[in-house]
Amino acid sequence: MYSRSWPRSRPQDSVGRPGFVTGLWDDRQSAAAEQIEAGLDEIDLVRVAFCDPHGLARSKTLTVDTFRTVLRNGMDFSPGPFLFDTGHAVAVDFLAEPGVGVDEIAGAGDFVVVPDPLTFQFLPRNGPRTAWILGEEFLRDGSPHPLGARDVLRRVCTSYAVRGLAPVVGLEVEWYLTRRLPGAPGNVGNGFGSQGAAPAVEAVNSGYQFNLDTFYDSVADVTDPLAMLLVGLGLPLRTMEHESGPGQVETTFAPMPALEAADAMLLFRTIVKQDCARRGFHASFMSLPALDGFDPSGWHVHQSVTDVHTGRDLFTPDGASSERMSPDGMAYVEGLLDAARDLCLLSVPTVNGYRRLGPGYTLSPTRTGWSFEDRAAMVRVVGGDGGCHVENRVGEPCANPYLAIAAQLSAGLDGLDRRNGRAATPARPPSTEGPGDLLPQSLGEALEAFRTGGAARAERLLGAPLTACLTKLKRSELARFDTWCAKERPSGDGVTEWEHREYFEVY
Repeated sequence: MYSRSWPRSRPQDSVGRPGFVTGLWDDRQSAAAEQIEAGLDEIDLVRVAFCDPHGLARSKTLTVDTFRTVLRNGMDFSPGPFLFDTGHAVAVDFLAEPGVGVDEIAGAGDFVVVPDPLTFQFLPRNGPRTAWILGEEFLRDGSPHPLGARDVLRRVCTSYAVRGLAPVVGLEVEWYLTRRLPGAPGNVGNGFGSQGAAPAVEAVNSGYQFNLDTFYDSVADVTDPLAMLLVGLGLPLRTMEHESGPGQVETTFAPMPALEAADAMLLFRTIVKQDCARRGFHASFMSLPALDGFDPSGWHVHQSVTDVHTGRDLFTPDGASSERMSPDGMAYVEGLLDAARDLCLLSVPTVNGYRRLGPGYTLSPTRTGWSFEDRAAMVRVVGGDGGCHVENRVGEPCANPYLAIAAQLSAGLDGLDRRNGRAATPARPPSTEGPGDLLPQSLGEALEAFRTGGAARAERLLGAPLTACLTKLKRSELARFDTWCAKERPSGDGVTEWEHREYFEVY
């Protein structure tokens, strides 16, 4: 029972950890924390969130009094999001030897989420004045949690920084807006490893009139206020567009530093789903819902690299060159192509995401190729001597943004290192424009590439514990899908009911 005599400076979740963040923050974070503390009287509640391995935001809502201490001492969280697969089945046996190299999760012991003051946001909603802040996962000794996704991207960004480089990322995200129909929540038959019925929805228009203004207007009562909400949150929104499918929306953001881009993607997806639900609609970032006439949604990651000393874009050829892309840019593209199969699992992590990578969808990539201004290629090179960047079109919209972006930036950096003699492997010959190797065509194939050919690459990027954890999570997800298929024997190659139940509501 709660006791009013509990010391206010040490709430239960922070016992024995006064000043836990000492040494973890840089000067910008410390200054932001002071600003937050000065304005806490203006809010009522704070959501402290982190990104789990599946790319979903997990949170606790704190009173302001609790948050005052948690900001400096961190917040205890259960490791459940590291242990459950996408259907909430236990994939990592935490009661026995977990087998992922993290002793603290044995017995489901807590870890610590430390808020990042630079991510503090007010949520402009009616009701209690609520703020949102992202955190990073730490072990109780103050070291970064080996299963934390945000730290993976931070380490990749550091690798760029020591070379005097900074990666820049732009987001182009497709998603579906549908109208929620009356009905009970999908709790019947739901449980650990068994998802209930997906929400009942109807399409908001018939689709298949690309960028038709009338179709955008049919969703504008939802998407226009949503756009203003995103701008109010400080996200660098560029456009809201109607894509091909019924109620399929594309949202694009201006280029950002890589870590900010991943943070923006997580906040964007979370806010879109919540705001649409409040209006009686359903937003889903599932790649291909099992709904009549729906077209796959993709996530295109635009990327370039800047020399921090000169401000020069590495991909843009110099004025004397007749090439459309610099040699550094081509080396970066070679890195992306070289790692595409091995790390595909991080950009396309679900059973459903591989529906899009088959030959039936013209503008979805099927091979590890590149081309100038070709939307059918996996890597599209955009621009020329006036400015150049690459667009990697392989990802699905529900991928973990930290892992997907980290995988692609790390692969590109490997290509740059090979060109500049920093890598252990020799430089590759100049790239030939056009299609390359076939991309994985299923989650099972991607998992096998990740475990075998990409094992060393994955461990170098993620560390052995997170590599092992992701392998267990994806094995569990795939095993449940295979078991369902063996029992239900679905006909054809269409999206199954299992996929729709597994992903449509959560993602």
